[in-house]
Amino acid sequence: MIEQALKSADEKMHKAIDVARDEFVGVRTGRASPALVQRISVDYYGTSTPLQQLAGISVPDPRSLLISPYDPSAISAIEKAILASDLGITPSNDGRAIRLGFPSLTEERRKELIRLVRDRAEHGRVAIRNVRRHAKEEIERDNKSGDVSDDDMHRAEKELQKLTDKFVAEIDEMLGRKEAELLEV
Repeated sequence: MIEQALKSADEKMHKAIDVARDEFVGVRTGRASPALVQRISVDYYGTSTPLQQLAGISVPDPRSLLISPYDPSAISAIEKAILASDLGITPSNDGRAIRLGFPSLTEERRKELIRLVRDRAEHGRVAIRNVRRHAKEEIERDNKSGDVSDDDMHRAEKELQKLTDKFVAEIDEMLGRKEAELLEV
């Protein structure tokens, strides 16, 4: 029972790390990356469709993205979705493709993005702590029902804390890398 609870907690904490990593990738750093438009959904013939399914995305140079729709009639819908997103970039449309130019970040925008990244890191830490709390409650329930001894419960709680510390440290490491990337001029 304890092993199952710890294994489940480990899997859920891995998922929390993956979500945090995806959130960090979505924050632009002055360099163009296809990951920046990864979460954009386009209203394509009344259906919300991920941008990657409608267009090829390439990086012709470090400061721009080129979005080439497979269906040229989708270009205006893609443009609207980009304008509605939180990218803060106005797309330029040449009739066949959409180009996104990424200006270099101002000091004020860098600080704003660092605050955003720290907030997302905190959400990741909270998710990991919630997983720990749920696993601990499960172990304590098993202890009260007599399925787990007190010694086993305390050992499991220590193991659970080690897991939590490991994953929180991983989020802190990702945060440090992202902050350094944002401060890079």
